[in-house]
Amino acid sequence: MKEEKIMKKKFALLSACVLVMAATTSCGKNQDEATTTTTTVADATTVAEDTTAAEDTTVAEDTTVAEDTTAAEDTTVAEDTTATTAEAAAVMSYADYVAADVDTAVTVETYVQATQSWWDNTITAYTQDADGAYFIYGMACSEEDAAKLVPGTKIKVSGYKSIWSGEVEIVDATFEFVEGADSYIAPATDVTAFLGTDDIENYMNQFVSFKGLTVEAASEDGAAFLYKYDGSGADGDDLYFNVSDANGNKYSFTVESYLCDNTTDVYSAVKNLAVGQKVDLEGFLYWYEGVNPHITAVTVVE
Repeated sequence: MKEEKIMKKKFALLSACVLVMAATTSCGKNQDEATTTTTTVADATTVAEDTTAAEDTTVAEDTTVAEDTTAAEDTTVAEDTTATTAEAAAVMSYADYVAADVDTAVTVETYVQATQSWWDNTITAYTQDADGAYFIYGMACSEEDAAKLVPGTKIKVSGYKSIWSGEVEIVDATFEFVEGADSYIAPATDVTAFLGTDDIENYMNQFVSFKGLTVEAASEDGAAFLYKYDGSGADGDDLYFNVSDANGNKYSFTVESYLCDNTTDVYSAVKNLAVGQKVDLEGFLYWYEGVNPHITAVTVVE
């Protein structure tokens, strides 16, 4: 009995050891799994954070590139705009103006010699400096500023060079007064000797004079002048009359009613002309399919 009891105690002790070992193994396994799980989550978090950081860096780099590109484009546009503005605003000499292509932007400084009637916020001006003349057609102008465009006034004009029926002019123009500038009134240049030659074109739009021309008939019925070019007009319209030079070449001259209306001395003088009279004339060398001066003064000399 004693031996049996001892054997039972040994068996119980052995069973207890086995249970302890099993429990220890189980706990170790669970702890490893927990550790592994924790490590995996930590690793996944690190990867996610690394990925996010990489994506953020890429976005930041892309944004920087985009901003740099946009800035570069904006700078280029600004530079191009500035260059265009500077080019358009650069004041040209008369020689540069003559050399400029038709339909290109031009900017000149010049002196008003006369203007046609202001109408609908535009005005047409005859202008000139010491080097040459500029006919400015339909320039944007307020009625208030039109009253300030007296002969001798210096203005800066920007527009486009154009040609209409041979007349070289500036169109679509704007202007500004040149503050503190001097005044200039062009003397009349005698171009009588250049009538009938190509050289007379060099004086286009200038204030000029003609000496000793002969009044010719303006119509088949012998009239010395016509209202409008075809005689269809009435008092107050443009006057057309013909003159000839010493070589017998005939030219059509005009009193432009928007420049010199029917209240002016020149308008009355032309209405009183007689065929065969000798006359001296002054005016602006306008061009319409050839010489077609806008006359501002007529003196009968013979």
